[in-house]
Amino acid sequence: MGKNDLGKGIALGIGLAVILPAAATAMAPALKPVARSLLKTGMLAFEKGREASAEFGEMVEDLIAEVQEELRESRMDEEVEVKKPVPEKPKVAAVKTNPRPKKKTTGT
Repeated sequence: MGKNDLGKGIALGIGLAVILPAAATAMAPALKPVARSLLKTGMLAFEKGREASAEFGEMVEDLIAEVQEELRESRMDEEVEVKKPVPEKPKVAAVKTNPRPKKKTTGT
């Protein structure tokens, strides 16, 4: 880059620094309705997004509550099954039988 290019760049920068504020001031009345419309559209879109986010949050909270309730119910069912007394097997009364009489052995 030569001295000539550097001089052109500096001159262009100074020229824009002087002209842009004047141009913006001159164009402000024409740009104000456009800027207002863009801001209004942005704010409406933000509100819609906010509402959608709130509805989604409520839906997720409802799902979480339903799942927690199902878990509670299944735990209660398990506890009830554990606490149910297991029926005991009927005890069979021991029957004593008369043993066979011992044969007398004769000693020979």
